[in-house]
Amino acid sequence: MITLKGKVHYVGINDRTKTLFEGLWPLPYGVTYNSYLIADEKIALIDTVDVNYFDLFLKKIKEVIGERPIDYLVINHMEPDHSGSIRLLRQFYPNITLVSNKKALDMVEGFYGTGAQTQVIAEGGSLELGHHTLKFHMIPMVHWPETMVSYDTTEHILFAGDAFGCFGAMNGTPIDSMMDTTVYWSEMERYYSNIVGKYGAPVQKALQKLGGLELEMICSTHGPVWTGENISKVIDVYDRLSRYATEEGVVIAYGSMYGNTQQMAETIAEELAKEGIRKIVMHDVSRINHSFILADIFRYKGLILGAPTYNASIYPQMEMLMSEIEMREIKNHYLGYFGSFSWACHSTKKLSVFSEKVSFETVGAPVEMKQGMKECTRIACRELAKAMADRLKEDR
Repeated sequence: MITLKGKVHYVGINDRTKTLFEGLWPLPYGVTYNSYLIADEKIALIDTVDVNYFDLFLKKIKEVIGERPIDYLVINHMEPDHSGSIRLLRQFYPNITLVSNKKALDMVEGFYGTGAQTQVIAEGGSLELGHHTLKFHMIPMVHWPETMVSYDTTEHILFAGDAFGCFGAMNGTPIDSMMDTTVYWSEMERYYSNIVGKYGAPVQKALQKLGGLELEMICSTHGPVWTGENISKVIDVYDRLSRYATEEGVVIAYGSMYGNTQQMAETIAEELAKEGIRKIVMHDVSRINHSFILADIFRYKGLILGAPTYNASIYPQMEMLMSEIEMREIKNHYLGYFGSFSWACHSTKKLSVFSEKVSFETVGAPVEMKQGMKECTRIACRELAKAMADRLKEDR
């Protein structure tokens, strides 16, 4: 049994077998599905877990409350990794009341067809459990439209749904003060950029709405339970990323079939270093999962994309990355680009169209290379790098 504080217990699950989150994003350290149980005069379970782990989930619940019934299931977020056990849970606790907002409860019916007993709550609504009182705040589009958070006014705990979440299973404990949290900070940035990244404006609204709450714990549905000084650090990470704030540095993301386009990328990187840009990250879009590329793009101000022409279009993995960047509506970046071709140039045209769609400032002249590297191409790559470096240094 893992007790967080007083009558509040952790009954979440570690998933160390899933390799891709949402079938897309690598999980080198696994992931958690966090659920919380308040064992008061009335018992409230906050969110559930992936249905594949229901048996273990039920054992953890019974370890806390024995054969007592669960009075309420509070649903902060309806994604199946958190709501997936609702149908089975109702078989064991047929009198349980599902507590959430109307949008979420409509989704319960759509996903699980439960016909369950429900209690609809709205912004500022509350639920009395005895010693504990839960108060509810809506944070739509962080990152689904039904998303809300539940605030324990007694213990000053924020049950935050996917907000403030991160990748990574827990090693022995979910409580940050009892573990080495080093890996989770980078996994939080990757989680945000991959999963939440499109919704910067709603995240900012949520932060403003929750800003006046006294917080002693943040209990997300993924990642550690955050306490003490880490609470402000977690909030700062989400604030920075949702404002699309960046640091000086350049991501060079490129595709290359035979090494020629890579030579252009290497030349650009060398010149950036000569110009005093210390943080340069190079990603081959065919070798590195885009999850990690997106996290670096969120981190650094400069972005230089390059790819060869492919089937009268652009290298497919670059086209995918461009789409991923565009759909996240990333802002406040500087963009440069380059392309290569053998007999008909289409890649730089595609990159030009991309540059017009995104909210980036284009710097330098695009570079096109026909067939192999020549001195004129090398000079043009250096000029592109210098233009990017000069623009970054203007912000110092």
